Amino acid sequence: MPSPLTHFDAAGQAHMVDVGAKAETARVAVATGWIAMQPATFALVRDGGHKKGDVLGIARVAAIMASKQASSLIPLCHPIALTRVAVEFALDDATSRVGCTVTAETVGKTGVEMEALTAVSVALLTVYDMCKAVDRGMEMGGIRLLEKAGGKSGHWKAED
Repeated sequence: MPSPLTHFDAAGQAHMVDVGAKAETARVAVATGWIAMQPATFALVRDGGHKKGDVLGIARVAAIMASKQASSLIPLCHPIALTRVAVEFALDDATSRVGCTVTAETVGKTGVEMEALTAVSVALLTVYDMCKAVDRGMEMGGIRLLEKAGGKSGHWKAED
């Protein structure tokens, strides 16, 4: 019986999924996550007062760069040509959280979920790296896929 996990062959060995016969379609993935910090740290990020510079601007560039490296970091992930990567940050004063949402797009034979998830993760890690000198207790969480579209499996959206 074949494994329901596509990255294992009939003998249970890891392999890169063969996407050669798949049709090229427009594909989109949206991922999200957050980083929580002390209110004083949050104020530095929000107000642009960090001595290292524009924390969210640098995290945005880091996310875009990371999306292009997903296949180098994740062993069985296909390298793909991204057509668009958009990074949005949401600041929540009440919880001192910075939310990050990434939309990744391509036209190809495989999806862009891993690129979007990698981008969110690295954006949050970049915020941590830039702010760790003033707040080592930051916490990251909620990293997940919100939506994907395209390909044989069609459209999927996370339940709220």
